[in-house]
Amino acid sequence: MTRVASLYLPQLPIERLRQIERPTRQPEPSAARAALPQPIDDDPGACSVPRGGGWRPGARWARDGALEKAELAERIARLPAHQQPPMREMGRRSEAAEHPFKAMRPDEGSPGNVALRMAAARPADRPTVLIERIGQREVITSACPLAKSLGLVPGMAAAHARALVGDLDVRDAQRDADRAWLARLALHAVRHWTPGASVSDDNGLWLDLTGTSHLFGGEERFCRKLLRFLGRLGFNANLAVSGTLGASHALARYGGGRITLLPSGREAERLAALPIAALRLEPSALVAAARFGLERIGDLYTMPRGPLARRLGLSTVTRLDQALGRAPEPVVPFEVPEVTRRLLEPVGTAESIAQVIADLIEDLVPLLQQRGLGVRSAVLTAVRVDAQRQRIAIGASRATRDARHLGRMFALRMDRIDPGLGIEEMRLTVTQSEPLGAISAAGLLAEEGRGVDLAPAIDQLAGRAGEAGVFRMACEESDVPERAVRRIAALAAPSGWPKWQRPVRMLSRPERLTHVVALLPDHAPRRFTWRGKPYQVVAGDGPERIHGEWWRRDAELWAVRDYFRVEVEGGERFWLFRRGDGVEPETGDLSWYLHGLFG
Repeated sequence: MTRVASLYLPQLPIERLRQIERPTRQPEPSAARAALPQPIDDDPGACSVPRGGGWRPGARWARDGALEKAELAERIARLPAHQQPPMREMGRRSEAAEHPFKAMRPDEGSPGNVALRMAAARPADRPTVLIERIGQREVITSACPLAKSLGLVPGMAAAHARALVGDLDVRDAQRDADRAWLARLALHAVRHWTPGASVSDDNGLWLDLTGTSHLFGGEERFCRKLLRFLGRLGFNANLAVSGTLGASHALARYGGGRITLLPSGREAERLAALPIAALRLEPSALVAAARFGLERIGDLYTMPRGPLARRLGLSTVTRLDQALGRAPEPVVPFEVPEVTRRLLEPVGTAESIAQVIADLIEDLVPLLQQRGLGVRSAVLTAVRVDAQRQRIAIGASRATRDARHLGRMFALRMDRIDPGLGIEEMRLTVTQSEPLGAISAAGLLAEEGRGVDLAPAIDQLAGRAGEAGVFRMACEESDVPERAVRRIAALAAPSGWPKWQRPVRMLSRPERLTHVVALLPDHAPRRFTWRGKPYQVVAGDGPERIHGEWWRRDAELWAVRDYFRVEVEGGERFWLFRRGDGVEPETGDLSWYLHGLFG
């Protein structure tokens, strides 16, 4: 069962800047201790380790018996629980002894504690916002909690924010640095927590928890461990775990809790009350939804898919299906190989279009070589000056990145492009790819017995006749002849053919014969009529009995077919069968059919 977590860091840019501002060099131990107020000790000689009062292990007055036992016990009882001595210091062995090496308390002067105390003693930070220039405007992209409490929210104009808050710290947003930090966090997650992690947006991560959460004691304990880890780094985060990426993303940002665990299959129930913005829709879709009065995700459940796609766009339907688990969505996104050419002048002739296609292929091949991929299917998109898009697609029977071969396949379908008033942009996208490694030099040499590569020829035939027009037949595990064969790819190797003979051509449906003369129950027919033409049988062989597949349909429980191979006077050979065994009426009505023709 798929389980996906979405990590949301709402204050990522601000917290990152504050981390950068923190001093990386700790103060010297001597200087740190000198800066702290020294503890007061009225009698330095009474204890070997002056502690400023209170009972401590090894104190001389506790060992020398200067105080009576009752008074000693009374003074120990008055101490706070964390300062009372363990049982082993009091001479008792009724409980386990604690570890002798204990961490120092915050008031005992370690350099790290000095830095923390100094940071806590500083006055409150100024309200801080990050801005980004969009066109001619400066817009707030992120704000610290103090700035949000003053009414400064992302999307507000920076000039308006400066007018509202006088003592405002305004800094430039660094999205590239934020993405780099998130990429490092995703790499750390892959190394320590999950086999799959990726950056989801400007302030979030995807974590694939399928089959891994039990290693940390369950999903809840894993979430708490992750939040504690981020807390030590100084980050606040929300975490949601569900069966789909869309549901986890929505619950982490709009669920209202730091940890949200949703069982698989309940995404529709939980997402119904969330706003439509939780579906990661485009801004135009959100504007259209507000115009039609759609506020919650549950409002989309009852709408027909056709009108919903026309009003809010097809991407809205896709996002809804992904959130509800009806459509797949990868945790680690794959960047599709794509190249684009924007033309200075619109083109419309066949020669100019062919030249642009060749240039696109030349740009695509090095990209495929760098990634070690080969093309299985590609789409060429031509954008005309009137914003209309023309698309043609090709498919290869085997992964390839041969530029000449790709050019020939596009040339066969180039006549389907209507340039109109001219094409100003062309884009080549690899919609399906497969790994394709390098070929050794010895493999390029001609060898005896080496088969000819039929992939280019098959691709050429498929370009002319269509992808469905070139195929190969293979055997399927079934006793019924019409179910025993299936279509496979032209280059796939068929296997499992039966040893008994079957006709070269099988009819899609058996055709009934008329005027049949035959001796029951074991003889082939003497004559019959097929498609209005009479035939006289000169030789026959059979029967071959085939029973129905009763586990598929109840009607085939008693079904029986007796097949015969016959030869007629003209030399044709047919494959006939009779329904029923000629004895039991439940097995068939004794009608005759023609099912195939031999070569």
